[in-house]
Amino acid sequence: MIDTVVAPPASEGESQRGFLFALSAYFLWGLLPFFLKAVAHIPATEVVAHRVLWSVPVAGVVLLLLRRTAELKRAMGSPRTLMMAAATAAIITLNWGIYAWAIATDRALDTALGYYINPLVSIAMAAVLLREKLSRLQIAAVALAAFAVLVLTVEGGGVPWISLVLAFSFAIYGFFRKTLPIGPSQGFFLEVLIMSIPALAYIFWLQWTGQGHFRLDQPGNLALLVACGPASAVPLLLYAFGAKLLRYATIGIMQYIAPSMVFLIAVFIFKEPFSSERAVAFALIWMALALYTWPMLRALRVRAAR
Repeated sequence: MIDTVVAPPASEGESQRGFLFALSAYFLWGLLPFFLKAVAHIPATEVVAHRVLWSVPVAGVVLLLLRRTAELKRAMGSPRTLMMAAATAAIITLNWGIYAWAIATDRALDTALGYYINPLVSIAMAAVLLREKLSRLQIAAVALAAFAVLVLTVEGGGVPWISLVLAFSFAIYGFFRKTLPIGPSQGFFLEVLIMSIPALAYIFWLQWTGQGHFRLDQPGNLALLVACGPASAVPLLLYAFGAKLLRYATIGIMQYIAPSMVFLIAVFIFKEPFSSERAVAFALIWMALALYTWPMLRALRVRAAR
């Protein structure tokens, strides 16, 4: 996912378009585990390298079609902006890598939990780093999430590190992405462009040593690896376009679509074990999210009544 500024919609028509863009993005993210299962026989590091590399032409074509290259040129001339983009690119690449590896190793439930926890981690970070005052509902939500993590720690005999790494890495990415002085689509292109340098070097090394799966005699693998680009870039760009046209409360509620889809896919299609302890932990998280989301729902109802 990608962070962006959410502005109030200018018209009902734009709001509807924004909703469709955002809904499409979350739906595609919800289906991403199927694609990652299809490439599960390929090491996650190689999959991520191709996700980065093949995202560059997709994002580049979108920028050219929208004629948004001027801001990108200014950003590429700023060493500070390039360093900040390199940092955010490294963080989101780590997030992608852990996610791909978790799906490939039958831990989709852990990824769903991570993205359920993510908004609660974000508000906790805002309280610690930005000294933002939390409401009672937000404090209760964070406390419930922490208790859920404790339940999973006791149940699994260790900290649920996959969920926590995904939640914290994306929260940190969102925090620093807001400081990047460039638009969301331009910022995404700059991030993947920067990461394409080490990604391309890694892919060349894999091919040179005979470990790579990007081979003409393996057309299935070749097609899957090229498809990593659209599978990564398209939902990110759709989200960026949708978020610009929707209110923050709407986006805040819609963000649960993808992890909910992943949860259902993990339990009913991938048949991952769902113990009673995990059920308790997820119930606690859902209660926490209900507390977190209630003010957003109330705000939407107030606006709708006007």
